[in-house]
Amino acid sequence: MKRPLIAILVAAILCGPLATSVQADEVRSRMIRFGYGLNENSNQGRAVKLFAEEVAKASDGKLKVRTFGSASLGSDDQMQSALIGGAQEMMVGSTATLVGITKEMAVWDTPFLFSSAEQADAVLDGPVGSQVMDKLAERGLVGLVYWENGFRNLTNNARPINALEDFSGVKLRVMPNPVFLETFKLMGANAVPLPFSELFTALETKAVDGQENPFNTILTSRFYEVQKYLSVTNHAYSPWIVTVSKRWWDQLSKAEQGILLEAARKARDFERQDTRDEAARALAELQEKGMQVNQIEAAEVQRMREQAAPAVRKVIDTVGSELFEQVQQEAAKAAS
Repeated sequence: MKRPLIAILVAAILCGPLATSVQADEVRSRMIRFGYGLNENSNQGRAVKLFAEEVAKASDGKLKVRTFGSASLGSDDQMQSALIGGAQEMMVGSTATLVGITKEMAVWDTPFLFSSAEQADAVLDGPVGSQVMDKLAERGLVGLVYWENGFRNLTNNARPINALEDFSGVKLRVMPNPVFLETFKLMGANAVPLPFSELFTALETKAVDGQENPFNTILTSRFYEVQKYLSVTNHAYSPWIVTVSKRWWDQLSKAEQGILLEAARKARDFERQDTRDEAARALAELQEKGMQVNQIEAAEVQRMREQAAPAVRKVIDTVGSELFEQVQQEAAKAAS
């Protein structure tokens, strides 16, 4: 009788982990920490709130998303490291700060890459956008969807930027990203890399003269309190990306992964429309709050594009000509 009893015990021990493993369709109670850089009243904050609501609804309250805005969990770089290490579950942040982790992300930093938001949607949500996003898995992150930050424009306290020469000597905060740094150095600015979380203080203390961000971010971050001139350059389209810790993602069931992905897509569609609706209102409100706004003539934009050519070459050298050409082809197709 001893041998069968031992065999039963051994079988129970061996089968135990399988019995307690997460089933493909199982949804367990989990707390998800979701960090982001802007405040809760921003377009980013509103979309994160919707995401949390959709996740709770789809999981019958089992998956609880706890949101942390205003960079309270750290800068984008810090949160990305936390995701890779498994200390944080989710975040949304700029693709530009991922370049040091996944070089292919640099393709979205190409100056004057997109001419419209609809063109950007088609490329980012298409095969080449997925191809770039899927590279993150090799470095400990899972990309879910691209959200929209918007076309970036310039503010500063020195002078209106009407021509290429007006950049000269302007101390400009730029994201810690090689292509952005190179682009503005080529323009003649003194480009200074700083995390977004340190930007308002740097402007307030005049450590830097200016910065570049979409209208919505300029408004919700109250940069109008410390900036005088707003020049509409549309020099880059800036995507956000929702990312998940791969270490954590791999522990989820297929059903849990599906809930998070579907909620991220719903929040993406909401966020993009919200961002675009807000952009026009934000520009008008910034003018009402005293910012001096100027549009740059098409001929000067073309001069800036030509001046930025070496930065574009740096993108090609980083991501490879094959990927760059794929993006160009998809962008051209979407524009036609």
